Amino acid sequence: MDRPVVTIIGAGVAGLACATELADRGVTVEVLERSARLGESACSWMAGGMLAPWCERATTDEIVARLGEPSIDWWRRHHPETVSQGSLVLTPPRDAADLTRFAARTERYEWIDGDRIATLEPDLAGRFRRALFFPDEAHLEPRKALVSLAAGLEARGVAIRFGVEGRPSEVDSRFVVDCRGLSARDALPELRGVRGEMLVVRTRDVSLSRPVRLLHPRIPLYIVPRGDGVFMIGATMIESEERRAVSVRSAMELLNAAYTLHPAFGEAEIVELGADLRPTFPDNLPCIRRDGRVLHANGLFRHGFLLAPWLARQVADTVLLETRDADIPERRHA
Repeated sequence: MDRPVVTIIGAGVAGLACATELADRGVTVEVLERSARLGESACSWMAGGMLAPWCERATTDEIVARLGEPSIDWWRRHHPETVSQGSLVLTPPRDAADLTRFAARTERYEWIDGDRIATLEPDLAGRFRRALFFPDEAHLEPRKALVSLAAGLEARGVAIRFGVEGRPSEVDSRFVVDCRGLSARDALPELRGVRGEMLVVRTRDVSLSRPVRLLHPRIPLYIVPRGDGVFMIGATMIESEERRAVSVRSAMELLNAAYTLHPAFGEAEIVELGADLRPTFPDNLPCIRRDGRVLHANGLFRHGFLLAPWLARQVADTVLLETRDADIPERRHA
C-alpha cells in the first residue's frame, strides 16, 4: 500500500501534534493554517502548558489522567525544553480541608510539610504548612513548544502553509484531519466555547521552579514559571462564548489570588492579559469523528497540551489502520 497523504487543517497544538505523530510514522503530511503566522489565532497560544494528569484527576474525569499520562514522555521527545520538576498544590492554613479533599480525588502525590516546601520552593518558606507534591508531572512553555513542533516538521520537509483557509470538503487528499477548533462547528454543531482568561507578569522578587496551584476559595489559581522572572497566572473557566478582553473582575481575582501565594506578586509588572475560547464537547472530553476521508479531531477543552498527544495517536492509528472511529466513550471501557 502506498503511503497515505494527509492534509491537516489548523496549526494549533492539536494540528501540529497530529502532523508530528503522522510524520513520526512515515506518513506524508501537509498543514494548512488560515492565520498569517504561528499562534495568531490558536487558543493553545494562551495555554498554561501544564502536563499534570494527576492534578487534573482531582477536578475532572478520571480518563483525562489515564490518557494524559503518556503525553509527558511524548513532549520530552518532541520538545527538549519540557521541564520535569513536578507540581505543587497548596492552600492557606485556614482552608486546609480543601487540600485533604483534593488529595482524596487523586494519586501519585506526596504529603509534604513546611520544611520540604521551603526546600522545593525557597521563596515560599514559612508561608504554608502542608502541601501536595506531584513529582512525576511536568510543564512547558506553550509558545516555545508550538515553535518546536513546527521546526521539527519543517526539518522533515513537512510544509505548513500559512494564510490558507482550508475547508475539509475542498481539500484533495487521501485523508483530511480537521483541527480547526471552534471553527469546525459547521461539521460539529455540538461544540461549544468555554472562555478562559490569563495574565502574564514579570517580577524579580519571586522565583518558582515548578507550577504551583493554590486552592483559592473563589478561583483555583495556578502559576506557571516561564523563566527570566516571567509567570503565567491562570485561569478562569467561564461558560461564555464572548470574545472580548479580560474583565477587570477576573484580573483582580487572579492577581489577588497570586498575592495570597506571595505578596511580591502585588508589585509585579503585567506583561500580557489574554482571553480565548476553548473548543469543548458536551462531556468535556475530546474525540475523533470520522466522516469518510475526513477525521474531525477536536474538543480538547482545557487539556490541550496534556491530551493533544493522545489525540494525535488516535488520528495516526486511524489513518494507518483505516479502522473504525477512535472515540473516548468507546475506549473508556477498554
